Amino acid sequence: MENMVSRMLSVHKEHEVLLKLEAAGLNDELAQKVIDSKGNDLAAKVVRLIQRGGYEATTSQKRAREIMGKNFFGVEEAIKHFGVNPTKQQLDGLAEIPFSEAVLQECKDTHVLVAVFPLSILEIRGKVDSKLFYDQSWYNREPFAKDRGDASWQLVRKTLVSGLTSKTWDEQQALLAKSEETPTARVMVYTIIGHFLATGERLFERTYVRCSDIVSDGYRVDVGLFSSSGLGIGNYSDDDRDDDLGLAASRKFQKG
Repeated sequence: MENMVSRMLSVHKEHEVLLKLEAAGLNDELAQKVIDSKGNDLAAKVVRLIQRGGYEATTSQKRAREIMGKNFFGVEEAIKHFGVNPTKQQLDGLAEIPFSEAVLQECKDTHVLVAVFPLSILEIRGKVDSKLFYDQSWYNREPFAKDRGDASWQLVRKTLVSGLTSKTWDEQQALLAKSEETPTARVMVYTIIGHFLATGERLFERTYVRCSDIVSDGYRVDVGLFSSSGLGIGNYSDDDRDDDLGLAASRKFQKG
């Protein structure tokens, strides 16, 4: 009896879906194309489109994915792994990649191209397995952990910048390439956790990297040591020097 009720509900939903599709223009000819598609390919595409909330990648995004390979965390990944429900305004803003193909080719092995949506560190932590974060609550009331930011593309360095460990913040900034800048902790956490969920690769497993945020006591936020114990979020003085303390970096928005 329970199975019959379950099946009846399923049939009801199928009927509702069919009515929606017919209202959108589905006719016998189009329905037959779905039925005749090889390996159910056409039906699978429709299901994937529904799973993405109707989102379709732009030509610019598709080309960027081709270039970046696994180092691409786009809108689809954000929907899948962070449960993002993009607005039309956000999708319009992300339609074009703000980096040239030449820049992407240059960075395809050293950076991750990320579609960052307005999610705070605390929100990200609440959306994923708690084991992905080292158990630290010191930052729960810190403004940097609550900042949601805006939707944007970020080209985030996934490796340490050579020669920037064991240096103060000012020394690191002086040696950072003019084409790069230091992103926020929110962008770094989003990138590190998102990239792991999408690929299984842990970034900054043995090092911390300084971010642009300053905590209430005047120290600077750093993230890293992303081991099986989870991603660490800490803070250092700008004057500290440590051989496992590097600098977070991302490409500035520019063409060419």
